[in-house]
Amino acid sequence: MSLWRYLLKRLLLMIPTLVGVLAVTFFIIQMVPGGPVEQMVQQLTHASVGGETASSMGMKGRGGLRPEEVAALKTLYGFDKPPLERFTHMLAGFARFDLGESFFHHQSVAALIASKLPVSMSIGLWTFFITYLVCIPLGIAKAVRDGSRFDLLTSTLILAGYAIPGFVLGVALLVLFGGGSFWQLFPLRNLVSDNWASLGPVDKVLDYLWHIALPVTASVVGNLAVMTMLTKNVFLEEIRRQYVFTARAKGVSEGRILYRHVLRNALIPLITGFPAAFIGAFFTGSLLIETLFSLDGLGLLSYESVMRRDYPVVMGSLYVFTLLGLLAKLLSDLSYVLVDPRVTFGGGES
Repeated sequence: MSLWRYLLKRLLLMIPTLVGVLAVTFFIIQMVPGGPVEQMVQQLTHASVGGETASSMGMKGRGGLRPEEVAALKTLYGFDKPPLERFTHMLAGFARFDLGESFFHHQSVAALIASKLPVSMSIGLWTFFITYLVCIPLGIAKAVRDGSRFDLLTSTLILAGYAIPGFVLGVALLVLFGGGSFWQLFPLRNLVSDNWASLGPVDKVLDYLWHIALPVTASVVGNLAVMTMLTKNVFLEEIRRQYVFTARAKGVSEGRILYRHVLRNALIPLITGFPAAFIGAFFTGSLLIETLFSLDGLGLLSYESVMRRDYPVVMGSLYVFTLLGLLAKLLSDLSYVLVDPRVTFGGGES
C-alpha cells in the first residue's frame, strides 16, 4: 500500500471516530441535570444583578420566572431546538473550525482555549522534555548495569516518586519552598511576576523559570518511572538478542555494540511514541497542579466548564483534543514505518 493511499484511508477513518466520540458525549450531557438554562433561572431568581433584582429587568424575582421568560432563555442558549438538530448544527460548525461561543465567558471557545493554552503548554512541554532527557539516558544506564547497586538504588528512588501523587508532592514543595512553613524560595501563583514586562530579556527568562520550577517538578516526578523502566526493559531485550552475542564473539567493543546496534533498534518503540507525547504535551492540563499553584490553564477551564454546564466549551475542547489525538496516533504509526523498514503500510512486516 502506498503512503498516500494509507494516509487517505486513515484520514477517512478519523471522521466516524471523531463523530462517534462527539455524539456519545453530546447525548450523555443532554441527560445531566442542572444545565445552563436551569442555572440562569436560579441566578435570576435568587441573585441580584447590578444592585437590582431580576424583577427590575421585567422578570419575576424570587417568585420565579414566567414560562415565556424561560422559553426566551432556552432560545438564547439554543435549547429550543431538538437535540439532533443542535448536534447537526454543532458538527457543521466544527467542520468549519467554528467552536461556538461560551455561555458564561462570553467569548469564542477557540479564543478561550488559546488564552489558557500557555499555562498548560508551559507545564506539559517542560514535563515532556525533562522526562525524555532524563529517562532515556537513565534507562540505558540501568540496562547496562542491570542488577547492580546503581540499578537497585535508582529503581527505589523513581518508584518512590511514582508512588507519590503529583498534587501531594506539590503540597510538600509548597510547604518546604513556597513559604508554607520553611523557606520562601519560589512564588506561589502565575507564570510570571507582575513586573515581568519591565524586565530585561535575561531577567524575563529567569523569572519564568523561577515560577514554573515547582509545578513542573511536581508533574515530572510521577512520569519518570514509566519511561525509565520502559527504556531499561527495551534495551535489556535488545542486549540479550543473538546478534549482540555474535558481535561480542567477533571482538566488537561494548561501546560500538551499544551505540551502533542496540541503540538503533531499542529506540524504535520510544521514538514511535514521541509524536503523540509531544502533541499531548501542548494540552496537558492538570486540574490539581493548576489549582495548587494558582495557574489558570486548560485543566481548570475543563473543570469549570463541566461544573457550570458550559456545553460549547466542553464540546469544543473535546473536539480539538480528540482531533489532535487522532492525528498524533497517525504520526506515531507513520514514524514507526519510517524508523523500522521491516514494517510496511499494509499493516505487516516485509
